[in-house]
Amino acid sequence: MKRCPTCNRVEADDTLVFCRADGAALIDASGSFTGDLNTAKFGSGPVSSEIETSLLPQTSTTPEISRNTGPTIALSAAEFPGTTRDLTKPKRHGFVFATIGIALVVIFAVGYFYLSRSRTTSIQSIAVMPFVNESGNADIDYLSDGMTETLISSLSQLPNLNVKARSSVFRYKGKETNPQTIGKELNVQAILNGRVAQRGDQLTLSLELIDAQTENVIWSEQYNRRQSDLTTLQSEIARDVSSKLKTKLSGADEQRLAKTYTTNADAYRLYLQGRFYWNKREEKDFRKAVEFYNQAIALDPNYALAYAGQADTYALLGTFGFMPPNEGVPKAREYARQAVSLDSGLAEPHTTLGYLSLTYDYDFAASEPEFKRALELNANYATAHQWYAEMLLNAGRFEEASAEYRRALEIEPLSLPINWDYGRFLYMSRRYDESIAQHKKTIELDPAFARAHRTLAEVYRVKGDYANAVEERAKVLELIGQSENAGLIRATFAKGGWVGFLRLVTAENSALKDINNNWVVAKAYVDLGQKDQAFAELNKAYEKRLSSLCWLKVEPQMDPLRSDPRFGELLRKMNFPQ
Repeated sequence: MKRCPTCNRVEADDTLVFCRADGAALIDASGSFTGDLNTAKFGSGPVSSEIETSLLPQTSTTPEISRNTGPTIALSAAEFPGTTRDLTKPKRHGFVFATIGIALVVIFAVGYFYLSRSRTTSIQSIAVMPFVNESGNADIDYLSDGMTETLISSLSQLPNLNVKARSSVFRYKGKETNPQTIGKELNVQAILNGRVAQRGDQLTLSLELIDAQTENVIWSEQYNRRQSDLTTLQSEIARDVSSKLKTKLSGADEQRLAKTYTTNADAYRLYLQGRFYWNKREEKDFRKAVEFYNQAIALDPNYALAYAGQADTYALLGTFGFMPPNEGVPKAREYARQAVSLDSGLAEPHTTLGYLSLTYDYDFAASEPEFKRALELNANYATAHQWYAEMLLNAGRFEEASAEYRRALEIEPLSLPINWDYGRFLYMSRRYDESIAQHKKTIELDPAFARAHRTLAEVYRVKGDYANAVEERAKVLELIGQSENAGLIRATFAKGGWVGFLRLVTAENSALKDINNNWVVAKAYVDLGQKDQAFAELNKAYEKRLSSLCWLKVEPQMDPLRSDPRFGELLRKMNFPQ
């Protein structure tokens, strides 16, 4: 056996002299290899740092494997590279992307399953939209509005269900909107639409419960009843709606939904008419409400809700200046007490009693328990939160008042009275810029809301922005139908400045006398630096039991009087907490 020293080619033919590949002279290679064809076996070599190769005998019986083949070439150690390197790790990008993709699919699937399951199990927030009057007769708007309000009231008493209040949903009355828009603006999961048609003695009510996100119809139903069945129909609707919302009801909850406050359908319709006019908040409408409530009570002397409505009407007649407080408040209190005696579970009369104790009696100790009781009975009654917040603010308990105002706004985010009252809270808290922003927000909701312009004028006043203060006051006069007086105060300010305006307010025979109560005149005297006259007006306000005097402790415009002993004496007379 010979080997080429150049290319190491091994030639088995000993007769060859030169390499057939490169022509180099062959050398004898028999000392380097054995003549047998075997399998290499690794073992320990003579040198500890090397590996010995030995040959194992062949055992295969397969002819093809046992045939003679060329010799195996063993390369010397010197012919291998002197260094080694690690093998490159295979790239894992594909694996990583695949893992991320699987994770996203799992997350999406779990999320979809959870949301789908939660949506099918229960709905936790709903807006009952104003029912549409399809009768073509505007005189029965009270019926569609009243049925809406009654259903809102019934559902709002259920635990774990956020029902948007009347003031929030009735802003959409007569407007074309879609469920998604309403759902986003009111932050609710479901929308309940209704249509009412009255034909003679027959009443048809069509309801549709809609998913606010998908706009899919969850449930729909049509009720055909006689008007004499109106009271039981309201309870039936409340039960049906709550079941479609998947709301879990306790026995007490079911009783609340099934409760009918009167079995007299005519009394119920008269009550709805009373609420319809009471919600308009104007003197002539209050007077109409009184008439309808009286008729309802005459038909059913045990109708607690009618007494509660009458109490609310006289309370606002007395505190809005439409009736002397000493005439309206006693009537309001009597009706509220009668409502409680007939049904102690009503939140409304307790709220009214708390309001009267605060604004007429100046009795903080008696006022607070009534508000707390009202909220125990109905934690979703926004007016109770609002009026309780007023009491806390008047007492100087600002943090507690802030919490109650925020809760009221959560329940009724679009309520004009609550938004306005919160702006007044910010004013009393000396947060003037925030108060201006809040008042402007309220005015955007309804530019004709006079009370917001009235208080905004006070904020500008304490900031020394007298031009805007007078202009806002003029807007109030225009909104209440006194454009002539609006022009008068603008002309007076243009001619005599702020002092000229104040003198007009305090003038004995001022044209503004009918709208300037003692509280307003007292503040004008404070600005003029005439303290004696200011205290004289404040004492007159106390004798008349004006509700405005409740702000005495926190009103910024009273700051110049606080060091006077007469101020502390007045606070003590009014039972303000020390």
